[in-house]
Amino acid sequence: MALEDAKREVDGAVMRQDFKGLAFENAFAGAPSFLRRRYSKDLTGVDLAITGIGFDQAVTNRPGARLGPRAIRAASSLQPYDPPYGWDGFSPLEEFAIADYGDMAFDYAQTRDVPDRIAAHVGGILAAGAACIVLGGDHSITLPILRAHAAVHGPVALIQCDAHTDTWPDDDPNRIDHGTFCYKAVKEGLIDVAASAHIGIRTVVADNLGIAIHDARELHLRGAEAVAADLRARVGNRPVYLSFDIDALDPAFAPGTGTPVWGGLSSAQAAGLLRALAGINLVGGDVVEVSPPFDHAEITAVAAAHVAMELICLWGWTRR
Repeated sequence: MALEDAKREVDGAVMRQDFKGLAFENAFAGAPSFLRRRYSKDLTGVDLAITGIGFDQAVTNRPGARLGPRAIRAASSLQPYDPPYGWDGFSPLEEFAIADYGDMAFDYAQTRDVPDRIAAHVGGILAAGAACIVLGGDHSITLPILRAHAAVHGPVALIQCDAHTDTWPDDDPNRIDHGTFCYKAVKEGLIDVAASAHIGIRTVVADNLGIAIHDARELHLRGAEAVAADLRARVGNRPVYLSFDIDALDPAFAPGTGTPVWGGLSSAQAAGLLRALAGINLVGGDVVEVSPPFDHAEITAVAAAHVAMELICLWGWTRR
């Protein structure tokens, strides 16, 4: 879209006709859609849908991640004017039809209904023929998202960037806990354990159920590219779901989260890791646990918006 055409647009988030193209609107104005994509519940012709799930009632510590999708969208307005740096000229916003599907509606007082609603919400997007990137929300939302993806792709390889493995034992089907989603995903057969890995871990867990761990110290010592090479070899050509808990980053780079742990990844290391994963068969992903009430100068939201953009690039890289 040329600059002169952009000037005639009232607000691209609601008025633009094409799902493709860079955006040239003021970053500080307009409806805060993700990357200034058009809001749409009609996914006809859409390749990839961005959706928000503002649920944070499963946290063990500081709340606020329900406000994450809105903050990530606002922070993303700083990005959609050029192809993303570090991807050799690849411009997914121009090559693919990408829509902002809005946030999932739910009754906050009916907590136990939320997982099934999430699975149906994401499943509906996949059934429409679009892939899905989710803005959270706490990490409990990933379990029903994985259910929706496994229903389509079978067990997926999970790459989880996180300070915590989230494999604490939990055999109560009625509990909703952001620290046990991965345990339940393994027990339900949603992920291919041998092809899955946790990145950036710096907390203790007694049993990681066979999932490989590349802790933060390993990444600091070996480098992001070396760890990414191991991940690419592990997942092969399997369908991959990548879940990025923002507390994978050190609190210096992401203070706005519920369970910060020191010694984490820097923004540069996260960017290097994600870009070095180019070529994996990413079928979906999320960025979760952004808690704006504990953020400062929107550093965490900005980081999360960049992570989401990298997920879009990873998804699109093998589909160019």
